[in-house]
Amino acid sequence: MSKVHFLIILRHAVAASAFGLLGAPAFVAGAQAPQRAEPASPEPLIAASAANDSEIEQRIAAIFAQIDSLKAVTVNVQDGVVTLGGTAANGATSDRAEQIALRLQGVVTVENQIDRTLTVEEGVSPLIGSFQSRMHSFYRSLPLYGVALGVFLIIAFLANMLAGWKSLWRRLMPNPFLAELISGAVRLIGILIGLVIAMNILSATAMMGTILGGAGVIGLALGFAVRDTLENYISSIMLSVRQPFRANDHVVIDAHEGKVVRLTSRSTVLMTLDGNHLRIPNTLVFKSVILNYTRNPERRFNFDLGVDAADDPVAAMQKGLSALKKLPFILTTPGPEAYIETVGDSNIMLSFHGWLDQEDTNYRKARGLAISATKDALETGGFTLPEPIYRLRVEGGGAPTPALSGTRPGPKSRKPAEDQDAETAGDVAPDHYIDRKVNEERAVSVEDDLLDSGRPVE
Repeated sequence: MSKVHFLIILRHAVAASAFGLLGAPAFVAGAQAPQRAEPASPEPLIAASAANDSEIEQRIAAIFAQIDSLKAVTVNVQDGVVTLGGTAANGATSDRAEQIALRLQGVVTVENQIDRTLTVEEGVSPLIGSFQSRMHSFYRSLPLYGVALGVFLIIAFLANMLAGWKSLWRRLMPNPFLAELISGAVRLIGILIGLVIAMNILSATAMMGTILGGAGVIGLALGFAVRDTLENYISSIMLSVRQPFRANDHVVIDAHEGKVVRLTSRSTVLMTLDGNHLRIPNTLVFKSVILNYTRNPERRFNFDLGVDAADDPVAAMQKGLSALKKLPFILTTPGPEAYIETVGDSNIMLSFHGWLDQEDTNYRKARGLAISATKDALETGGFTLPEPIYRLRVEGGGAPTPALSGTRPGPKSRKPAEDQDAETAGDVAPDHYIDRKVNEERAVSVEDDLLDSGRPVE
């Protein structure tokens, strides 16, 4: 009989003697007293047929005999302590033997004294065997891989055909940029659906989740890296939807003035009034204030002229307005107007305003001729346009020099404003050279234009 069995029998005998000495009252009192629960021992995962050392040793040896990598491991059990010896190919095999021994009932602890064999054959053989097993499994799975690949290619091909159906997307989305965007999204969604179905056929959904999670993290990092590019791309979408201008419109965008050539997916192309090619990022265009001179052909101009403080400003304004009304390019509705801007020490500043039609009149030429005609009318009417006053001080002897006013020669002989009307009318014709340059570039360029003349302008 083992020592463990002897201790168990002794403990039961002592408990029975104590119960007989105390009697029934003690038993009742003991029944009424609260009992302290003993901690439950964990159930073993592998149950042994007996709890003695020899049976434990035989059980472990039998288990190791069924595992090729553990056949060289020896077992010795003494008082519940298992000592493992022999050799193993690697540390993982040694740890596996120790874990198996610990799971048997009656084992107190395990002393792992297994030595690792360093022979080439035992180190390489498991690797070769594992590789051969995987290759065999792959060979058997080739038909399944072929089916998954075929399903993926078919779905991707159908998605690509659907995405390439340009007429359908142009009919659903009149905006060409949005049509192209939806077409690309359909192609991408089709590829993802095909990939998911192929992974389900291969029972690799866990791998698919890992791939999608990694793609999400990579996409987030790329989003921060190309934030400006994405912002510009989104601005292009919004501009293509809003259509803030048309081709050949005369606009001012963030202090950049010119005629619109086209709107692309990256930038807005302008032709400056000097004939230069200007590209503005769509992010800046979307955020900027856009001044469009073409939307309303009627445009007002203004200029200031000063008269002497001794002159009658009301009479000067009437004289100037009379000259403006005689100019053929000045609109009668609304008619020209004038008012006193400021009153200085030596002059009175008058502000004149007039309207013109930009479709028939060059704005800059007309404004210049209007200034000239108004100035001539004031001078011929006897009004003095004040000159600056200078005071000179001469260092040294001699009498002080009185203040000198800037002298101005008498007015040159000019043709009256009335005689200049016919001459002026031909000088204010609009210049269409920049418009022709814009049309030529639009005709020869292969770059996509997001401006749609068939849609309303915002």
